[in-house]
Amino acid sequence: MRIALAQINPTVGDIDANAAKVAEWIARARAAGAELVIFPELCIPGYPAEDLYLKRHFLEANRRAVEELAGAVEGITALVGYAEPIPGGGDFRHAHNSLAVLADGGVRAVYRKNRLPNYSVFDEQRYFVPGTEPLTVDVAGEKVGLTICEDCWVQGPPAQSEAEAGAKLIANPSGSPYHRGKGREREQMFAERARAYGTYFAFCNLVGGQDELVFDGQSLLISPEGELIARAAQFEEELLVCDIPAEQPGPLAEPLDDVDEVYEALTLGLRDYVGKNGFGHVGVALSGGIDSALVAELAADAVGPERLSCVVMPSPHSSSETQQDARNIAANLGCELIEIEIQPLMDSYERALAGLLNPGEAPEIGEEQPPRDPARPSEPDLAAENIQARIRGNMMMALSNRHGWLVLTTGNKSEMSVGYATLYGDMAGGFAVIKDVPKELVYDLVRRRNERAGMELVPNSVLDRAPSAELRPDQVDSDSLPPYELLDRILEAYVERDQGREEMIAAGMPAETVDDVIRLVDRSEYKRRQAAPGIRITPRAFGKDRRLPITNRFGG
Repeated sequence: MRIALAQINPTVGDIDANAAKVAEWIARARAAGAELVIFPELCIPGYPAEDLYLKRHFLEANRRAVEELAGAVEGITALVGYAEPIPGGGDFRHAHNSLAVLADGGVRAVYRKNRLPNYSVFDEQRYFVPGTEPLTVDVAGEKVGLTICEDCWVQGPPAQSEAEAGAKLIANPSGSPYHRGKGREREQMFAERARAYGTYFAFCNLVGGQDELVFDGQSLLISPEGELIARAAQFEEELLVCDIPAEQPGPLAEPLDDVDEVYEALTLGLRDYVGKNGFGHVGVALSGGIDSALVAELAADAVGPERLSCVVMPSPHSSSETQQDARNIAANLGCELIEIEIQPLMDSYERALAGLLNPGEAPEIGEEQPPRDPARPSEPDLAAENIQARIRGNMMMALSNRHGWLVLTTGNKSEMSVGYATLYGDMAGGFAVIKDVPKELVYDLVRRRNERAGMELVPNSVLDRAPSAELRPDQVDSDSLPPYELLDRILEAYVERDQGREEMIAAGMPAETVDDVIRLVDRSEYKRRQAAPGIRITPRAFGKDRRLPITNRFGG
């Protein structure tokens, strides 16, 4: 049998365009001699379409699209994912997560996903009624077992039942979102299933960005011995065509290394967020620091420098070195550079608020610095610092309103975790590209991008300089935060692995620092709820993934 894995990038809710893309790729697969073409999970309505799946008219529209698509399918069998309406409704859930078998001008069978994931970023039990039965179909004289994504992640039925019923191939259309190392996890899992059941496995994954998620593709064909026969590329559409039994290996795209993989995930996630939401241009407040430098690089690579404007907004606390670095970065990227001096605006705020902001008052909960001693009014005034950030946010949003930009925020995961960011200031914007990227990884990504460019797109001075918000004289991040190497270790344990205080201390992390970080993370939850959406690249991101109450007195 010759099979084709159609690794496509659909758009949630764009049912007609998705169906047209599927029709086009069915024709491509048939032209390549394939007898079976497999499409990703829920590729007609898009995935995840969240509460759109609860709308009956949405479900009916995607059902009609599948039936119309089926009428043109001849000379090949196509497995197409859709949300199958339940006749008569049911409870608040009105659909199955299903796979339509299209052949000979009609829908010849329907498989309903048995195992509905309801962890991490998945909410399928909210939307779908599970199927209960395995299903095999005959294609080119061979039995093919049908599964959908999670059906294969746990041993046993339905895949095992289908293999025992004589299926030579298990098809697994999927919407498997990316995080670091996910490709290796999937290959290992499918190899284990193939060896256990003695059958081929064909995994066809979505590719593309959808809000906070990125789907990386990397579709696979695995032999009954657990050997990799074919692998599609990461982060791009591809029609992967191969034969089984395989007399020789099919196409084997080489996986990207870890840092390049993350960079491409961020680039694709940003490109699709911009394109699928209809933005023509993006804007970045470029400070000369490492975070905004990375965001600007990603934007230039995602949408092109001609669609990127970088805005430099110096204050009296901005060093000439960082400002020159910002100008050099914009020049190296080839994008528009706009400069706005904010000193006059700071003076206006100071006059307007004269006598209303008493130096020495404690900062807002979750702000950049711990509470100060009111008896020491000479300490830096946090309110004045945040006004600078909010002036900059105001300028960026004004430009966005006037020119239709998507403003990209520049906060990284380390900062977002502990609240080292200003509400309505540097958090103002439409998309938080590096929201899930720890600070240490930010440096790795910039270094690697420079290496790939063969030049200092971001000057080495930016990489070597101590990180600073530059909101007061001689400020550096280490005034308020532990060293990022230690902070990132604690955050990985607490945020991504849900470890408690005692576990972290037992692992060698300093008790006082652990306590400080836990306190900062917990009290900053209200800020993160107001943050822009951002791209998930770790196994536990803020937003859809990690959900904790704002009002919470459990410590650590």
